[in-house]
Amino acid sequence: MGEKVAADGLDPAGRERYRRKLHECLEGLARLLKEERFDRPKNLMGLEIELNLAGADGLPRMMNTQVLERIASRDFQTELAQCNIEVNVLPHRLTGRVLDQLAEELRTGLAYADRKAREVAARIVMIGILPTLNATDLTAASLSGTDRYAILNDEMRAARGEDFAIDIQGVEHLRSRSPSIAPEAACTSVQLHLQVTPGRFAAVWNAAQAIAAVQVAVGANSPFLFGRELWRESRPPVFQQATDTRPPELQAQGVRPRTWFGERWIDSAHDLFEENLRYFPPLLPICGPQEPLRMLDAGDVPDLSELVLHNGTVYRWNRPVYDVADGVPHLRVENRVLPAGPTVADVVANTAFYYGLVRALAEEPRPVWSRLPFETAAENFDTACRDGIDATLRWPRPGRAGTLAEIPAARLVRQELLPLAAAGLDSWGVERADRDHYLGIIEQRCARRTNGASWQAAAFHHAQRQGLDRDAALAAMTRRYGELMHGGEPVHTWPVGWAAKETSRRSAPRTTAGPCGPPP
Repeated sequence: MGEKVAADGLDPAGRERYRRKLHECLEGLARLLKEERFDRPKNLMGLEIELNLAGADGLPRMMNTQVLERIASRDFQTELAQCNIEVNVLPHRLTGRVLDQLAEELRTGLAYADRKAREVAARIVMIGILPTLNATDLTAASLSGTDRYAILNDEMRAARGEDFAIDIQGVEHLRSRSPSIAPEAACTSVQLHLQVTPGRFAAVWNAAQAIAAVQVAVGANSPFLFGRELWRESRPPVFQQATDTRPPELQAQGVRPRTWFGERWIDSAHDLFEENLRYFPPLLPICGPQEPLRMLDAGDVPDLSELVLHNGTVYRWNRPVYDVADGVPHLRVENRVLPAGPTVADVVANTAFYYGLVRALAEEPRPVWSRLPFETAAENFDTACRDGIDATLRWPRPGRAGTLAEIPAARLVRQELLPLAAAGLDSWGVERADRDHYLGIIEQRCARRTNGASWQAAAFHHAQRQGLDRDAALAAMTRRYGELMHGGEPVHTWPVGWAAKETSRRSAPRTTAGPCGPPP
């Protein structure tokens, strides 16, 4: 949704014109695909990471404006809430020492941002959900002060017509209500972009959907929200419920949620853009100046701004992206599955695993999606979100047509998927030393059954056993997480315990338990 949206840009009378332009954009996309106007493959990948701001006490700091003013770099931008910022890494070619280059750029950029944040008594925390967030921290007043967030909040509230409800049964049960979409800001992610040709788009997207559950299982890092221990990767259910514009009646009718895994394998990128128009009413009916079909008739390339804007308000875990660079259109698959963190090494390991595996699976002569029902892929995704690295998934048996086996995710990764990921990285031309180092981090996570979520849960319960109450234990765990995150060693090496003097520090008292009520 990174577009700049003017506060006075909404005109209710213009909704019909916007819908007409959406369909013109879709027709324009079809023409561009038919005429093969898209950029040739450049093996380009990109990376975005959403970050949290926390104080020395481990509690959230609502001050992204002050931090961004001090960072003073276009690589860092606002995110939905004032306790969030985002860092964007310039596109890289997937070849050579790209993984080490990414790691070095991220370490340098995050260290610089953290130094600047310290000037206003904040720290950068790279984590899926900040464990110390309270429901009262995320309200309409905590949204970042840019027009597009206020407009999006107003439109989604109007579409729903009542409070947004969060109801998640995990290790504990959370019920919470919010009059705004602000709880969505609890969810901070890593977004991986891959530029692909139209002919390869469907294979890459299908492969990415098939492995989404595995990505979550090995990369889960969001087990807490509003003081409750929920799913190992709680971002997906939180995000879906915090953006759900359907009142209960429409949910009962089977209307699709705007945060959506999908419901079928695809044959082209056009399928996804067409579904977005068919199933989801526009939230931001803002028309740009271009007339896409006239531009195509004149031999020009339109930006399809209405289609791009609408696409940004449908939250697929693997999202199609249309963009124009230097007058030439291109397509990207944006993978939005992974939580942020825990460390730069872990983020780059997750990145290596994804790009290697998606390449290998997209090029298989008998693709996995021809043997894995889409409904099973969706069920696997939910299972991985609930159970993390301890999940058991259903996956096609090697060499047997049409049969699925139940297999622990960690064993599936070690025995079958890591060799495929290594072969995929070889196909990209990634340096073998980089390949082995970062895939080795994934292998060790699976061997030790340890990822960010399992460490957080274990460290939280350790702090409780040291005599801390719930809020103090979450704050102590968050502080320790921040120390280890900035230390940089991958999460599977982190010790669960720490010195008694660390657990003696207690978090600042909360003035209210918030709408989810007091902890049990």
